[in-house]
Amino acid sequence: MFGRLLTSLVGLSILVTVLGGPVTLDKRVPMFDQNITAPHPAPKVVSREPMFDQNITAPHHVARAANAVPSAPRFVVYADKFVPGQTGPPPVDQVKGYNVFALSFLLTSGPFDKALEWTQLSDADRASIKQQYNAAGISLVVSAFGATDAPTSAGADPTATANTFANFVKQWGLDGIDIDYEVGKNLTFPVFKRMLNRLPQDFNAFNAQDGSAENWLSTFTTAIRAQLPQGQFIVTHAPVAPWFSTAKFPRGYTEVHKNVGNLIDWYNLQFYNQGTTEYTTCDGLLTTSSATWPNSALFQIASNSGVPLDKLVIGKPATSGDANNGFIDPSTLATCANQAKSQGWNGGVMVWEYPDATASWIQSVRALAFPV
Repeated sequence: MFGRLLTSLVGLSILVTVLGGPVTLDKRVPMFDQNITAPHPAPKVVSREPMFDQNITAPHHVARAANAVPSAPRFVVYADKFVPGQTGPPPVDQVKGYNVFALSFLLTSGPFDKALEWTQLSDADRASIKQQYNAAGISLVVSAFGATDAPTSAGADPTATANTFANFVKQWGLDGIDIDYEVGKNLTFPVFKRMLNRLPQDFNAFNAQDGSAENWLSTFTTAIRAQLPQGQFIVTHAPVAPWFSTAKFPRGYTEVHKNVGNLIDWYNLQFYNQGTTEYTTCDGLLTTSSATWPNSALFQIASNSGVPLDKLVIGKPATSGDANNGFIDPSTLATCANQAKSQGWNGGVMVWEYPDATASWIQSVRALAFPV
């Protein structure tokens, strides 16, 4: 999942001049080869300036729902794409069937894309939208980091970052935060790829298996939960499924869960972009992952890493165009969810991303196990 590409068109033009090569905003290319890949193709982003270093006035009070933290099953949809004529979340009828809408992304340099759009609404519009989402039982959260922010490698202080992000959640009347810590070399355009080759990557922080990623995430989660009390605010993580493969990552997210899993409401597991045949059948998704990422199917994660089944949310792309691989059509995914439910799972389903995943998508996926 993704955040900002560049902060301004001026910066972009300079980079193009220095590094060379055309920039085409509508093309997608394969990711860089590496041990584990970031989950999504880069979003279409208009130039937007970071906001943490600007004067932002606090909005009028935005009422939060009394039941802002949904119990299982959870149905989560992310939104990062620019939608013409739409600022912030869509009309609530377009996302009926979900109970969490994630505005993406909040970076260490400030909010971008849908997260930024939320701050650009008038106080009255923001309050009206929040009231409608509350009434529909849909919590609004912000998703943090995504595939272009590398807080560990960049040396960001986890406690200070957590406090800043918690303040954003409270200042803008949101129901919580999703920690989408991933970063990989997957940006679309040649100019960006040459640039990113020179930058640290937090996929590499995990792949290094030196504890830096696990320790950073554990400290960050502890600090942000102290600011966003459990039961009042949502705090979730969105790891790629292979990070729970103890054969490949003896520490990985198993250690994160051991350290702070009691502070995390649930995991939006990204079962995609990890290989063309990975997690593409119900068996591979639920019970027996491949030798590439052993013991990283849903029930294997629960068994080997000790994560309760109701904290494991199955994440998939809405269409084959929303990820490089790992897509399962909604009717097949509905069958997989029904099989998992029959074995005691009720975690729910996550999808990347709106507007490709609207009410009709989640209603199809829920049809057998959790009909709307």
